[in-house]
Amino acid sequence: MNIYRLLAACAAALFASVAGAQAFPTKPVRLIIAFTPGSSTDIIGRAVAAKLQEMWGQPVVAENRVGAGGSIGSAVVVKSPPDGYTLLANSSAHVANPGIYANLPYDTLKDFTNLAPLGGGPNVLMVGQGVGWKTLADFLAAAKANPGKLDFSSAGIGSGTHFNLEKLKLATGIDVAHVPYKGTPEAIADTIGGRVCCYFAPLNAALPHVKGGRAVALAVSSSKRSSLLPDVPTIAEQGVPEFDYTLWVGLWGPAGMSAELANKINRDVNAALASTDLRDRLTNLGTLPGNMTIAEFTEYVRKEVEDTQRVLKAAGIKPQ
Repeated sequence: MNIYRLLAACAAALFASVAGAQAFPTKPVRLIIAFTPGSSTDIIGRAVAAKLQEMWGQPVVAENRVGAGGSIGSAVVVKSPPDGYTLLANSSAHVANPGIYANLPYDTLKDFTNLAPLGGGPNVLMVGQGVGWKTLADFLAAAKANPGKLDFSSAGIGSGTHFNLEKLKLATGIDVAHVPYKGTPEAIADTIGGRVCCYFAPLNAALPHVKGGRAVALAVSSSKRSSLLPDVPTIAEQGVPEFDYTLWVGLWGPAGMSAELANKINRDVNAALASTDLRDRLTNLGTLPGNMTIAEFTEYVRKEVEDTQRVLKAAGIKPQ
C-alpha cells in the first residue's frame, strides 16, 4: 500500500469513527447505578438518564447494582464493551475505594473512561427527634462523653457518607462506631428510628425527612450553608475550622472508548445538565449540576483519589 492509499484508509477509518460516534446511540443504553434506589447517586443518575433518553430518542435504562461501596456496579461496567452502551453512575465513593479496598477488581485511574460530573451537594448531619440534640456541639459532647459507644451509620464502607464521617472523626477526635448499611434509605430509617444516633445523609435524600419533622439537621458538611436549609449552620461555623465536604456523582464508561464517542457523551451530558428543566429539578434537590470537559474531569478524579487516600491514611484506615 503506497502512502496515498494509507492516508486514504486512515481518513476513512477516522471518518467512520466520528460518524459512528455522532450517530450514537442507535439502541438502548444501560446505566449502572452503583448505590441503592433512593440514594443520592440513584436520584441524580435517574434524573440525568431521563433527560438523556429524551435527547437521544433511545431508552436509557437505569439498573441498580449495589454493594462494596459501589465497586460491584463499577466492576460490571469495567467488563463491558467500550461502545457507550453500558455506563456507570457512581458517587465520590469511586475515588475513595482505592484507599479502602485492597483488592478492587479494577484500577480506578486506568480501567475507566472519565465522562462527566453529574452534580454534587453537601451532606446533612441528621439525627432522630428522640435523641434531643439540636446542634453539632450537642453531638460532639455526647460522643466525647461516651467514646466508642455511639453508633453512626453510613451508606456502606467506602461510600461518600462513610468518608464524610471519617473526615469528621479526624477533625474532631471523636470515637464513634461505624455501622455500614446497604444504602441511604436504610441508614435514614434506622437513624430516625433511633437504632443508630446519626447519619451524614445527602441533602437531596435528607430534605423530606428534615422538612417533614421526622429528623433534626445538626449541620451541613459544605463550606457554605444550603439555600434549602438556610437555618442549618455548617460544620465549620460550629467550631471545626475549614471543614468542607461535598458528595458528588459522576459518569464513567469502561476504558478504551473512542475519544469521539466519549466527547459526544460528555457534550450531551453537559447539555442535559444545562437544560432548564433538569437544572431546576436538581437545584431544588440541593444538587449543583456539573459541567466539565473530559480533561477537567479526569484531572479532578485524579486529585480526588489522592486527597481521599491522604485523609484515610491520616485517619489510620488501611485498605482491607
